[in-house]
Formats: sequence, C-alpha cells, structure tokens
Amino acid sequence: MRLLRSTDLALRVLMRLAVAGEANPTTREVAADMEVPYTHAAKVVAELQHLGLVAARRGRGGGLALTGAGREASVGFVVRAFEGDGDVVDCEGNAPCPLNSACRLRGALRRAQEAFYASLDPLTVADMVAAPTGPLLLGITSRV
Repeated sequence: MRLLRSTDLALRVLMRLAVAGEANPTTREVAADMEVPYTHAAKVVAELQHLGLVAARRGRGGGLALTGAGREASVGFVVRAFEGDGDVVDCEGNAPCPLNSACRLRGALRRAQEAFYASLDPLTVADMVAAPTGPLLLGITSRV
C-alpha cells in the first residue's frame, strides 16, 4: 500500500512537533525542515488542527504545538484520517468491474487493508519519536 504525500507529511509533521519541546515552530519552518512546499504543509497542518492533534497560534510568540491528543494519537488513526476508509481498488467506479458480483479479490484486499491499519493502531506518535528517531529529528530541525 502506498500512502498519499499528505499522509506521509502529516506523520512527519506530528513527529517533528513531538520533539519540539518548548519551541513552537511555524508552519513555514516545519515545511523547510521537511523540505516540502509551504502550501502543502499548510494544508496538512490545517487538517491536523481540525483533527485536534495540533494547536496553532498566530502572531508574535505563535507557532505550532502538538496537543496531548496529538502525542497519544494512533498512527493508524492518522493514516485513516488522511487516506480515507475507501477500498484499495475502485470496483464500482466509472467503469464497474464485470467480476464485481463474484469477485474474491475485493474481500482479500479489504482484509489486507484492515491488517495494515491494525498493525499501525498500537503505535502512537510518541512511540514513533523514541530513540533513535527523536534524536535524528532534533538534528534536522531549524529551531529546536
């Protein structure tokens, strides 16, 4: 399974903020640290705010901070939120599959997708920044 760029970035932003400590980096700084366009980072941060995982303050002394919910968020939850819960393949799209009524592949792919998410559910953002990842993240950040 391949993740959307926004899903990958969301996980990296959460991990980056998890090691920020008292610093509150801006979206622009996080985008620079992650080497992604600011506009893409801003959209991802907005969705993370909507999910209650990131808090953002404007102005002097503002910036981004991971919320308590963000620190304890399941990686599976974040991936589901960004990827959606649709099927891996679109069997009923513009050109419906002629095997749809008797296909066993769709069910197998759904079970594989559920197993993928189930393997991510026990992991939290805090788990993902444990050593050696956390110290490495600290080495690539601009303000921490």
